[in-house]
Amino acid sequence: MFTGIVQGTATLVSVIDKEDFRTFEMALPPELCEGLQTGASVAHNGVCLTVTAIEGHHIRVDLMRETLRLTNLGAVAVGERINIERAARFGDEIGGHAMSGHVVCMAELVELEEAPNNRRLWFAVPAVHGRFLFDKGYIGVDGISLTIGEVRAGEAGSDPRFCVNLIPETLARTTLGDRAPGDHVNIEIDPQTQAIVETVERVMASRD
Repeated sequence: MFTGIVQGTATLVSVIDKEDFRTFEMALPPELCEGLQTGASVAHNGVCLTVTAIEGHHIRVDLMRETLRLTNLGAVAVGERINIERAARFGDEIGGHAMSGHVVCMAELVELEEAPNNRRLWFAVPAVHGRFLFDKGYIGVDGISLTIGEVRAGEAGSDPRFCVNLIPETLARTTLGDRAPGDHVNIEIDPQTQAIVETVERVMASRD
């Protein structure tokens, strides 16, 4: 389980590519390595990955075919940064919302609005997931717990859109400050919202 409160960023220092498989070597900030053990779960851009090796402040994680297909990790190049969160522990403060680290899709950054001391990002999400988006609802974007500012339905066959508003702390602490239109981010739908929507859909379908 994760909370969506990114603890820092890690730099990708090497990649080993095999058929439908990748191994990342990441350089973590020293404070994020304290107590870390092989087999632990660490979220990379919101994707729950298992630590397979630890050497000093460097860790290795493996990415399977499904992870490469569904997420933006397959496009990360050596030298780029990734949002990192260690798994939550019982008793930790949950400052964001409960997240599983299971990304459902990617969304494209389609518009960026600058304003004094904050930034608004608009993302287009695949239509099949649009029914889980609500104004002021939770969403995970590259592993960051954010509140949806507004949702707009897709027009003329286009995908639905949602926006998030970012304060300077989020921009400084995460990779969202580096994102530009055309970039793709990992999306995790709030599991409670998804459960409610799917339950209502089943009940309504049973009445038809």
